[in-house]
Amino acid sequence: MTPSLYDLICLGGGSAGFNAARVAASLGKRTALVDGAKELGGLCILRGCMPSKTLLYTADILHHARHAAQFGLRVTGARADMRAVIARKRRIIAEFADYRVQALKSGKFDLFRAHGSFLDAHTLKLSDGRTLRGKHFLIGTGSKISVPPVPGLAETRCWTSDDVLDLDFLPKSVIVLGGGIVACELAQYLRRMGSRVILVQRSSHLLRDHSAEAATVVQQAFVDEGIDLFTGTQLQRVSADRRGVTVRFTHNGKVVTRRAAHLFNALGREPNTASLNLAAAGVRTRANGRIVINRWQQTSAPHIYAAGDCSGPADIVHIAIAQAELATRHAFEGKGLKPVDYGLLLSVVFTDPQLATVGALRRDLDEQGVKYLEASYPFDDHGKSILMEAKSGYVKVLAEPQRGRILGAEIVGKDAGELIHCFSVALALRATVRDLLRAPWYHPTLAEIITYPLEDIAEKLPPTS
Repeated sequence: MTPSLYDLICLGGGSAGFNAARVAASLGKRTALVDGAKELGGLCILRGCMPSKTLLYTADILHHARHAAQFGLRVTGARADMRAVIARKRRIIAEFADYRVQALKSGKFDLFRAHGSFLDAHTLKLSDGRTLRGKHFLIGTGSKISVPPVPGLAETRCWTSDDVLDLDFLPKSVIVLGGGIVACELAQYLRRMGSRVILVQRSSHLLRDHSAEAATVVQQAFVDEGIDLFTGTQLQRVSADRRGVTVRFTHNGKVVTRRAAHLFNALGREPNTASLNLAAAGVRTRANGRIVINRWQQTSAPHIYAAGDCSGPADIVHIAIAQAELATRHAFEGKGLKPVDYGLLLSVVFTDPQLATVGALRRDLDEQGVKYLEASYPFDDHGKSILMEAKSGYVKVLAEPQRGRILGAEIVGKDAGELIHCFSVALALRATVRDLLRAPWYHPTLAEIITYPLEDIAEKLPPTS
């Protein structure tokens, strides 16, 4: 029997694969989506963005209840009922997942519940024995937990983020390996729920993709909340016995040993591409397994596209969606398209305080030799944040020195993930600091803090003619 021929076959039913299939179907193309995961829905819905933010918000409420005295309130006995917390999380996530499953099974495209690997550049072999042929492909298989070559780590029973997000009991103590976004968010979650937390980070500061200045604010919050924090370390060995786990590492020139009941491996993720037999399709990858793409999301085999975590450069949902939609339209329309603009890259870390950036960081501009004006303003001198007892952090703005066009912004502080979108819009519209200052800013609001660095930069600009 001749294998079915599709205009587009999408591998993976997460944000990239689903949205590529959706767009292709809307263009009248015969489309298939291949996903062999145990549950449909993708990383963001099932084991990433949505469950983690559900739990982080719960931890925020508990933290405020325990510190109610600073507002003149008496709240006693606040503690976590972990079974109820996880039951709520599962109920909420089930609603999100059900909506996605309904869309996947809508009949607008064919859904194959299997894993796929390439036999050649146009043929896909499914794990259930079937074979599919496609004119075009979109690879959106996402990422998986990585296990770096730390002595003893592979042999030691440790949690991943999947496990932490499903804990229905409160662990007595946890060692967290890593200092990226997942490590930081979930370390603070565990601490606020009541666990003793030890965080061991290899880089000199947490959140190494962000500025050291912003990371320092988050680090201080962690220390203030009782997290035992070690940065600038080198892991030597991980081991376990019946009583728990032991981690040995160097820190400030000394060998340090720490023990806990549990170990959480948050040392990163890697592209989930190893099982795809990409070589048979002529698709090149980097040493870490990440698929090489051009600005149209095409791989080294031009009819095969990739999007999302498996290709990068940023493992962010809205980027994956934009990439997938671009790839699909490039495959079938090809005209009047623009590549994804990574100059508008938006990042949010949902710790407390939150850390958010958009556009260029100061180090980016320094490396490129780009001249800029910079101004910042602290939350501890702003009315609304003071009355909210949210005084950690600052707003920083970078702007072009002649006209004042916004080049980038960094916010670390209360609701930074919400406030950063003021600058996201400004960057997309190529707005200047004077443009933003023409808008009314209500008093007293958190957003009003943005006007202070804008005014500082505006005063430094050449006068308008």
